[in-house]
Amino acid sequence: MMRRSLTATPGPARLRISLAAQQNGCASGATEVTSARAAIATAQAGLTAAAAADTAARTRYLAATQAVAGARKTMLRVQRQRPYRSARVAHAKSAVAIVTKTMITRRAQSGKATAALTAARTGLSIATTRLAGATSRWKTTCAAVKVTQQKLTGTAPTAELTARAAAISRDVVTQVRATFTTADATTVYGITVHRSVAFAFQRMIDDAKADGIVLSGGGFRTRQRQIELRKINGCPDISTAPASSCRVPTAIPGRSLHEIGLAVDITSGGKTLTAKSAGFAWLKAHADEYGFANLPSEPWHWSITGS
Repeated sequence: MMRRSLTATPGPARLRISLAAQQNGCASGATEVTSARAAIATAQAGLTAAAAADTAARTRYLAATQAVAGARKTMLRVQRQRPYRSARVAHAKSAVAIVTKTMITRRAQSGKATAALTAARTGLSIATTRLAGATSRWKTTCAAVKVTQQKLTGTAPTAELTARAAAISRDVVTQVRATFTTADATTVYGITVHRSVAFAFQRMIDDAKADGIVLSGGGFRTRQRQIELRKINGCPDISTAPASSCRVPTAIPGRSLHEIGLAVDITSGGKTLTAKSAGFAWLKAHADEYGFANLPSEPWHWSITGS
């Protein structure tokens, strides 16, 4: 957000404070939505299990009631037989008592299963309501971020801010390059970048996707990989030849912002961006909102300095 954070007036300062809070809220909202979606999945699994248990319990209860009916029918038949046989009647009565006891147990089990199913349905309903609320709050907060960013865009002298932002970006590069280790890098959707730009980069990818533009690419690479690319791209001299002398422009090892995770070669749909691609058009219109600028000679190359 570096290019949108410079201003000398109180109004924009307040806007920046609001923007920071909104961005935090947007990030927290995303976490809340993810949690709510997980709760939905858990509740749905619980409902599926409860429904299966209820069906099984009902089936067992039905079988038990049928067994009772059969036992009673047998008992009546034995009681009517002549000559009357006390032992057979006693045995039939015992059978009725046993299956009746089983039926009572099955009825209780079925009742519990039905109650559990009702609770599972209620749980899913609550989880669904929570997800709807979390999603609504998240979208509202993230929409507020865009509104505040748009307000900030028009609150300061553009030329002055651009110059100051560029100067700060160069200072950041100098400071990062002096102390950079791979521990300073993190991964955003499979793209390794410096952690200082990770949040802004992730928001840029997310917002582009929301507009129908799917972006990917390659960020950090080691100095050794930069040397290999210089060889592959036919640079006249690995250490001294300017990037423009290579078949594909490739920075001198030690100067590439890729080596400190502050540049990304962006692709869309698995293809390198061109000046006529939809991905480039979107980035040209929006990338500076997230602190990224393009190297004019390379439509795919975006960094915090545009170099």
